[in-house]
Amino acid sequence: MSRTLEPKAIKVERPAKTLRELALDKVRDAIVEGYFQPGDRLVERDLCAQLGVSRTIVREVLRHLESEGLVSNQPNKGPIVAVLDLDEARQIYEIRGALEGMAARLCAEQRDPHTVKALEVALHSIRESYAVKDMHGVLTHTNAFYQTMFSKVNRHVAWGIVNLLTVRINHLRAMTIKTRNRDSEGPQQMERIVEAIRRGDGEGASKAALDHVAAACAIAEAVLASQKAESEA
Repeated sequence: MSRTLEPKAIKVERPAKTLRELALDKVRDAIVEGYFQPGDRLVERDLCAQLGVSRTIVREVLRHLESEGLVSNQPNKGPIVAVLDLDEARQIYEIRGALEGMAARLCAEQRDPHTVKALEVALHSIRESYAVKDMHGVLTHTNAFYQTMFSKVNRHVAWGIVNLLTVRINHLRAMTIKTRNRDSEGPQQMERIVEAIRRGDGEGASKAALDHVAAACAIAEAVLASQKAESEA
């Protein structure tokens, strides 16, 4: 006796991510978190062995990362980890400051205790990640902190602009969060943003956000200048 099945009963579920997407995440994280350093060659054969994927997938991954600004193709060298440009970094921080300052001010003016609570949760997770030296966790929860600010005031277009820069922002952030005292100073600066939002102080929240970005920018400038001096020595 044959059995009639509903179409959904035998449907093959698509995996959450394709092999290409998984490989892309792995290489991107390896660059952002410093496993691959700026200027390192990215040899297709070696990446195939390390990732356990085909050369076709590796080439697609490298092309995608090139479009994100994490990889560059050099004559006679092939793909390398892109060397961060100081002027470009400054521009990224300028955009961050303008948009994050706006979002912080709007959050304060909204006076929503749920926003404050969500930001406190993200900030607590950042501190916990620092405590166990989980830099990937720091990046993830920091991203969640800012996504909360933008989403709670319905500034999805602004968050979309930030998201376009997220990979390069995280590349810079991965450098700054490892510097001396950043594990305490960074969360303290973010706490000032939350406190101003809690008070409903729009100007104070905007200033706290701008101060935090300015501090990160100064650290990034120093790190990049040092890297440039070493490469030219």
